[in-house]
Amino acid sequence: MPDVRTTSVVFASPHSGRVYPWSFVRRSVLDERTLRSSEDAFVDQLFDLAPKHGAPLLTATYPRAWIDVNRSFDELDPALIEGLTRQTHNPRVASGLGVVPRVVANGRAIYRGKLTRREADTRIRDVWKPWHDAIQVLLDESHALFGEAVLIDCHSMPHEAIESLSHPRGTRPDIVLGDRFGAAAGSQIVDRIEAAFAATGLRVARNAPFAGAFVTQHYGRPSRGQHAVQIEIDRALYMNEQAIRPNGNFQSFAGLMEIVTAEIAEIGRRDIPLAAE
Repeated sequence: MPDVRTTSVVFASPHSGRVYPWSFVRRSVLDERTLRSSEDAFVDQLFDLAPKHGAPLLTATYPRAWIDVNRSFDELDPALIEGLTRQTHNPRVASGLGVVPRVVANGRAIYRGKLTRREADTRIRDVWKPWHDAIQVLLDESHALFGEAVLIDCHSMPHEAIESLSHPRGTRPDIVLGDRFGAAAGSQIVDRIEAAFAATGLRVARNAPFAGAFVTQHYGRPSRGQHAVQIEIDRALYMNEQAIRPNGNFQSFAGLMEIVTAEIAEIGRRDIPLAAE
């Protein structure tokens, strides 16, 4: 938390958690480094100066491979969890990426067998619910203080996810902003976020290949003065993806990200009205 809240912007890093319970690692068929391939590793560190600029930063503790807070609590996978009947087709659940994931990156199975429904419910109760309760409290406080709230949902993307993209100008984006094609945030807010990244020389795209998942869909209510924007950062810009460690560019990139974070925080300053769209 900042010493004083001076902006309606709230930053959150839901997939950077790296506390792996030993019982989880022991039960998995994967080693810990492979489990970590699902992490948005070090994203919390890239945004960790948000409080210096008057904005809260909420960061995950438990990893995405354990529980994915960017899914709805009812996105349960019958291929992983005992006693579930198949429901309406959900492509995220079908691919193994429900609220309790069945796989990590590249479709590698985490477990040999199934989990009990009780175990899934316990993870949702102990981690998923407190996370979303905390987000809602922070957004409600922004509304009370500033009349509006802007949630910045911070992620990173594997370099290979954008390597094969065809881009209109022949260049691949470094940053992908997701606002669910305008449904989750006012265009003037997304324009300013894009400008903040572009001013540092980074290439920015919108909604392709990532338009935002549960968090942007659930919290993005621009007509009510509540905006949500997902940020995806190319991991190759700051880390070695195979070794899961910062690369030689990490410090300079973190410096760029502080500039961007400060600019995004400016969007929600008390003296800058945000129009609801």
